Amino acid sequence: MGRRNSQKKNSAMLDSDDLASLSLASPTKRFDNVIYSGVEDVLVDRESLLDQYLDALYEKRGSTRENALASTIEVFNNSIQHEFIEHKFATLLHQCLNSIKKGSPKEVALACHAIGLLSLTAGSGEKAREILEESVSPISEALKSTFETSIILSLLACLAVITFVGGEETEHAEKSMQIMWQIAHPKLGSNVVAAKPPASVISTVVTAWSFLLTTVDERALNPRSWQDSLSFLSTLLDKNDRSVRIAAGEALALIFEMGSLEKFCGESKVSGHTCIEGDGSRKTMYINGLKTKANNQMKDLSAEAGGRGSTKKDLINQRNKFHDIVDFLENGHAPETSTKIGRELLHTSSWSQMIQLNFLKHFLAGGFVKHMHENPFLHDVFDFTPEIKLDHHMSAVEKRMYKSPNSVLNKARAQLLNKQRTISMEKHGGYYAVGLVDA
Repeated sequence: MGRRNSQKKNSAMLDSDDLASLSLASPTKRFDNVIYSGVEDVLVDRESLLDQYLDALYEKRGSTRENALASTIEVFNNSIQHEFIEHKFATLLHQCLNSIKKGSPKEVALACHAIGLLSLTAGSGEKAREILEESVSPISEALKSTFETSIILSLLACLAVITFVGGEETEHAEKSMQIMWQIAHPKLGSNVVAAKPPASVISTVVTAWSFLLTTVDERALNPRSWQDSLSFLSTLLDKNDRSVRIAAGEALALIFEMGSLEKFCGESKVSGHTCIEGDGSRKTMYINGLKTKANNQMKDLSAEAGGRGSTKKDLINQRNKFHDIVDFLENGHAPETSTKIGRELLHTSSWSQMIQLNFLKHFLAGGFVKHMHENPFLHDVFDFTPEIKLDHHMSAVEKRMYKSPNSVLNKARAQLLNKQRTISMEKHGGYYAVGLVDA
């Protein structure tokens, strides 16, 4: 109780404008009214800023909590906060979960992103497992209780990331995948009509589902859970929305790459007969039929003349994507990609790696390069060893703050030297004493 009262007392002094002024997005603004008594006053401890943002999450005003979450995300994007994670991750997690339960769509989106960053920074281990265990139920309940597209998209991305990091067993991934799948392809009673999810939700579900499928040992998959996934993904290739078609194509490519197509057919019926494990010939016929159908659909999409999309760029992207998938299905050649990380290149040579990279790159956005350089978890995921640089730990914002000739640090240092000169001149009757200012 004392902790909460202390937090509320501290956060009461910070309204939304105060929090905005502390944001790393405006690194010079928060120093405007600082009285420089020495260089140490300028070296702002990021953890103390995070403490202030954390205190502000107890505020009743929604805009204050939103600004606190946005500022927290900015800090986590610009630096790897292992020290904060070590001592205070649980407090931040539970405040973010409270925001998911009662916040505005904007607050929910920010809280989801903060939880994802929290998990990625923690890396695999006990803390990531706790984040997953504590978050799955609130996220699942929130997905069931909302029709707001922006909230659904944020919740799906968060669930995907925390499961990717904290889900060490196939059953953890499958549980989250089933939560996602139910949104795009619900199993309902005969008298229940499901609301049709928008295309953006379907494409996000399939993309997040594929992202988690990359972590699964196909031998441990429960075939009864995914018995009609191949046929459902095949139907999505005929949808009007281009993002849905591309997401479905990548998911199918991943399934074919895994080589366990039978796990995604299960007990589907073939010509009125049940396709079961013991009925090998019928199952083979069914799988080959689905594969042939999907291959023909993707051939058509790789040569589509237009008319079902929005822009020429999107059309070219679709053609290239499905050309790669068809080449893989027919010749076994997975696409190879190279992504620039600072001065280095990160290479992928499988659908699994490419799907993981694209998802995390999209989630981390502006923090992607920073995390790829300094986050040990991502180094392990992509087998990436960054080049060691003298100032590799400093973001562009930090370099402007601390290394530029016009930075607040150098300005503070100059102000300190001027103050020392004034004192020296007063002590020596107006004469400048060089020895006192050699700092």
